[in-house]
Amino acid sequence: MSKINLDKISTRAPEELDKKATKEKTEAMLVELDDLQNLLFAENQHSVLVVIQGMDASGKDGVIRNVLGNMNPQGVMVKSYKAPVAEELSHDFLWRIHSHAPARGMIQVFNRSHYEDILVTRVHKWIDDELAKKRMNAINAFERLLEEHNNTHILKFYLHVSPEEQHQRLEERLKDPAKMWKYNKNDFKEAKFWGDYRKVYEDCFEYCNNPEWTIVPADQNWYKEYVIAKALRDLLKGLNMQYPGIKKE
Repeated sequence: MSKINLDKISTRAPEELDKKATKEKTEAMLVELDDLQNLLFAENQHSVLVVIQGMDASGKDGVIRNVLGNMNPQGVMVKSYKAPVAEELSHDFLWRIHSHAPARGMIQVFNRSHYEDILVTRVHKWIDDELAKKRMNAINAFERLLEEHNNTHILKFYLHVSPEEQHQRLEERLKDPAKMWKYNKNDFKEAKFWGDYRKVYEDCFEYCNNPEWTIVPADQNWYKEYVIAKALRDLLKGLNMQYPGIKKE
């Protein structure tokens, strides 16, 4: 595929799309997803890994709550990756990731992921391009391992938010009591590296694109949730799962 240029991709929904109708479609898909997740759990033949990446304030928490939070919590697990602690740093960069790969029957969500180790680390020059390429190769091998040896289906989403929308959302964290707990002074510092993050994300999309990334316009929450709900619904429906029936003694 040709290299993705984020500057040429809109951060907003197509103008012809009707907000009310789209939200109604999303609500219907959420009902479907609840049934499909139950079927995934019961059949116990497949697993799903949902990777959600994006700049600060791109809406990762919101989409997890509003799309994936509607399913049975017994079958969906969420892991948020922060800066690695000392023990994690003493191992290879995928060590802390692998133990959270989904078991068969489960949907595992990564809020940030193993990709942080080729994103923030490059932006801040903690690793060089040579090491980054080695890590990309390791990530490709890791994802192939999950697909080939545990029947894991991987969906990777980049929440594509504009600098203007990000700034507005970060400002809301200073004013809205319900959002103040999310405030981190470093978010404004990281926003200054916008262009650098764009570059390393585009490299990530180019070299780690099997399975492919979905670039999700994220300025409008209703459209972001629609895109992700539809991708997950389509994946699960395409597995042609069946309930196993009564277990034999």
